[in-house]
Formats: sequence, structure tokens, C-alpha cells
Amino acid sequence: MKILLKNATVIDRNNPLHCKSVSLLIVNGIIKQIKDRIDSKVDLVIENENLHISRGWWDPSVSFGEPGFEERETINNGLKVAAKSGFTAIGLNPDVFPATDNFSTASHLINKSKNHTTSLYPIGCLTDSSKGIQMASLFDLNQAGAIAFGDYKKSVEKSNLLKIALEYSQTFNGIVSVYPLDEGLSNSGIIHEGSVSTRLGLKGMSSITETTRIARDIEILKHTGGKLHFSYISSKDSLKLIEKAKTNGLNISCSVALPHLLFTDDSVNNFDANFKFFPPLRTIDDKTALREGLLSGIIDCVTSMHEPKNLEIKNLDFCSAASGSIGLEAFFSSMNNIFPIEKTIQFLTRGKNIFGIEDPEIEEGSKANLSFFNPDVNSVFKNENILSTSKNCCYVDQPIKGEVLGSINNGLLTLND
Repeated sequence: MKILLKNATVIDRNNPLHCKSVSLLIVNGIIKQIKDRIDSKVDLVIENENLHISRGWWDPSVSFGEPGFEERETINNGLKVAAKSGFTAIGLNPDVFPATDNFSTASHLINKSKNHTTSLYPIGCLTDSSKGIQMASLFDLNQAGAIAFGDYKKSVEKSNLLKIALEYSQTFNGIVSVYPLDEGLSNSGIIHEGSVSTRLGLKGMSSITETTRIARDIEILKHTGGKLHFSYISSKDSLKLIEKAKTNGLNISCSVALPHLLFTDDSVNNFDANFKFFPPLRTIDDKTALREGLLSGIIDCVTSMHEPKNLEIKNLDFCSAASGSIGLEAFFSSMNNIFPIEKTIQFLTRGKNIFGIEDPEIEEGSKANLSFFNPDVNSVFKNENILSTSKNCCYVDQPIKGEVLGSINNGLLTLND
């Protein structure tokens, strides 16, 4: 299939074409020509007003539901949502049943995701069934295509287990991904511990639950070596620990979730369960520090933390409701509303190298792995913007900027209406 992108502005600060308007001829998924003007007979012309393109976007932490919780989201529809949201690659969390803890379960996910614009990269469990007792078959998971190993939002309580995992994963250059939470200090908290939790009468969870676990894990990494990734950093004090560890030469990476860049614990004043997250939304100072950490590079990548939850477990009182919100649909336009477009695209493509995700350049002869967008449309996110099966969404009625036009990858094109 021959596709012509006409008058597309390239956003890629390391590319000579950055901020230039060009036309691209794509033939069977390969960029064949890039010129100011291309006159060629093609099957499809894409010529949107204010069309911009970039290297394909990447989200390192997405949950769907299938297998086991298809009522939340299926792999098929979830990948369609990702493609329509501009993402050409996602890391899929292992919070499914059966858990992604062996070769066959990881292989099944990859096989199930074939023939989609968005590539799916499974994250394998660190322990069998994510129970935190016995280490999973990490090498087999790696051979099946798992890009990292972690038990999603379950902390590693056994220090020696983390030590062994970091030592063993070095034999095949693997990444151990941890959720920094000290269960003993969490006190079953459901929002940030502070003035808001006191006023609302809800159990609070202090940022020390995160920092103490990060400090422990850094000490273990100093001893073992290896690659360690901290997921969903939420506290300004955590950034100080991670920055120091990086300065000391430790192989550490970390991510921040989109809600923690946009909202604070004040968002739960109305007991809206769509703002119930783990880790919890924290203070304005934390939010500001997280944005600065992303800009400075202390934080390596950003995730939507897309967590579809069906109404039966979400539409409850705040204390009983499941945590999480969908986020893929609002990811680009929410980021673009708080950062300049060049930074937004940088953040949406950053971190691929950490996990070994392909990242073709925008140049002749390269695989077409691109996201299409208009960065300049100001709007408000509405329910009709939701494409996911589950409708739990904290972004409804929030200001957004820009719109996703589509994506191309794996020789497949996805366009929005």
C-alpha cells in the first residue's frame, strides 16, 4: 500500500527535519521518500490541516484486563484505543489472570496482539502469580519477549528476593521493575496523608511509604548491580534519592504517571473515586517537583497508568471503590496542555532505549513508526472522547490541547474519524 503524507511538520528535535514541513511517501510500511513535494500515484493521501508527525509514542505501563478480566478491556479493543490515541508501542502490565509469569502466558499476549498498529510488549511477573513468595521464571519470560519483571502495584517485601532477582537478571541483561511501597508504613491508606486526609476523615498514606522503600532498594542495588526501574514516582523526596543514586553511577530508571503531573490530593475533596490512585495524588509541591524532574531528566519516562475498571467495582463509595483511571485517550492532549509541544513529544518517545523498544528514525529507508497529530486545538475532554470499554476517567471536563489524528506502525495504519 502506498500512502502519501502531505505537508506534515516533523517534531523530532534530534532530526534535521525538526519543525520542517515535508511530504513522506510510505510504501508497504517503509518510508521511501521525504521531500518538500511528492507527485506520485498512491492509494491514500493524508493531508490534514496543521498535520504534525513524530516518532511513534510509547507508554511503558498499560493495563487492559484480558485474560481473566475481559469485562474491563480486551486486548483487541485496548490496542485499537492505543493506536487511535497515537501510541505505537505499550508495555502491558501483568495484572491479569492467569498472571504473566511464564513463557506461555507472555507468548500468548504477543501472539494475541499481532496484526495491530500498536506493538504490545509484555511485562512479566517478578514472582509466581505476583504473590511475592517465589521468583518467577525470569529467563523464560525474557525469551518469550517480556521487557521487564515486576509485580505491578505489589511491593517486594522480601529484601532477599529482590537481591536474588537483581543478581540473576544480569545474566540476560534484564530489568527489575518495582513499585516502591512499604506495606508496614502504608497503614492501609487510600489518599495522601496530610491536611486533606484529615479534613475528609480518610486514612492517609505518607510519602515516607515510598521513600523508605526506594532507599532500601537502592542499597540492595549498590550491592548487587543490575538494572532497577522504579514505577510511578509520586513524591518530591523520592526524586532526591533517585538523583543521588544516578549521580553515583547506579543503573536506575523511573517513571511518573500522568495523574501525578496534573492533579493533587485536593482533587479528592468531592470523594470522586476517579481520583483514587495508588500511589495517591499528593501535594502541589510534589506535583511541581515531578514536572521539574521530568524536564531535568531525573524521571526517565511518563506513563498514562491506564487502568480500566468496570462500573461494578468503580461506581462505589470512595473507600470501597477500585483505584485507577483510564488514560490513553487523554494522554497526549493533557501533556500538551502543560508542556510545549516539543517537550510533550520528547516525553512521549523517551525511555524506549531503557526497555529495548524499537525506535526508527524519520528518514528514507526506515520503518514507518509514526504518530500523527494537530498540536494547536484547545478543547475540553468529554465522555464522547472515551474509546475504552471501561469508562472510569478522571480527565472528563479537564482542559486539553491538541488532537491525535492517527498512527502507523507494523505496516498498518490507524486514522481517527
